[in-house]
Amino acid sequence: MSGGVDSSVAAALLVKQGYDVIGIMMRLWSESIATQTTIANRCCTPDQMADARRIADQLNIPFYVLDAQSQFRGSIVQQFIDDHNAGLTPNPCISCNRRIRFSFLLQHAKALGAQFLATGHYARVRQNGGDFELLKGIDPHKDQSYVLYTLNQRKLAHILFPVGEYIKEDVRALAEEFALPVASKHDSQDLCFITDGNYRAFLERQNTNGFEPGPILDQNGRELGRHAGLPFYTIGQRKGLGISADRPLFVLEKDKTRNAIIIGPREALEQHTFRIRDLNWISGEGISSKQLVDIKIRYKATAVPGYIITSSNNDAVIKLITPVRGVTPGQGAVFYRGDVCLGGGIITGQREDLTDEKSFSNEQLEEL
Repeated sequence: MSGGVDSSVAAALLVKQGYDVIGIMMRLWSESIATQTTIANRCCTPDQMADARRIADQLNIPFYVLDAQSQFRGSIVQQFIDDHNAGLTPNPCISCNRRIRFSFLLQHAKALGAQFLATGHYARVRQNGGDFELLKGIDPHKDQSYVLYTLNQRKLAHILFPVGEYIKEDVRALAEEFALPVASKHDSQDLCFITDGNYRAFLERQNTNGFEPGPILDQNGRELGRHAGLPFYTIGQRKGLGISADRPLFVLEKDKTRNAIIIGPREALEQHTFRIRDLNWISGEGISSKQLVDIKIRYKATAVPGYIITSSNNDAVIKLITPVRGVTPGQGAVFYRGDVCLGGGIITGQREDLTDEKSFSNEQLEEL
């Protein structure tokens, strides 16, 4: 329970369906700034905690607060910092779902005797024979299956997504029907641990050694300017480069080896192929590289058709039917067949990085 409308309605629906429900809210790490004052994590402010406790009382269910500050800081926040320092642009929600919500929290739920962990995510779980499938939420504007692709069969057997069968407007209507005081509460936005929404300022505060400025290069290696530090930029960025040119220029690549930003025209952002690591198949089994699937390269991106060429060490090469812009190392590439989420991996590089990959056979690379 987060004190928001989605998790509150999820709890109310389960109570109505006859489940024996326990409410749990996690206390997550929040930053202490120079004044030594601690700003509450957006997911567990005092007001949100009071709302969650009030909803639990209204539903007549037990309510517990689970301290996850150390685990969250050590794995999610630190990875966010480390990935940015390595020139990546991570999605912490993917890591949080894998390491905190559906590992740390799920284990504690089981320790309380629970058979299932239910959340307010807009996604669905379907049992197909002896297997479990992760499906998109009914509401295409709220679907969160993208950030859940790291789930597996063992975990899906113990997960419920009660609001995944509804669109957002219906969830708010249900909150009104249940007389929940959070029915009109706004949805949370941005990263929960960056309270002011400024991730660049957050990274500066958390990196005591600061960032190293470096060159901004065109595609031919010519220096056009200087950047303030790789973590301050992301693939596809146009504004804030300080470059005067006769046409718009965008960040194409962050070269950690040279501590350089590579920029170029919009059309240079387009890619047909890229590589991913840490491949996870929700079913536990991969698919043939001949099978066409839909692939999302960012949470809000439109899925595009493509193929997956896997290797023996959990890496894969992605080949898209049509090129897309803004393939960003650190983001997830997630695979779908219709409404079914098949799995995904973390984007690591561009097409040029693949020619010397020894982990792929010649036959596999020829398929590209």
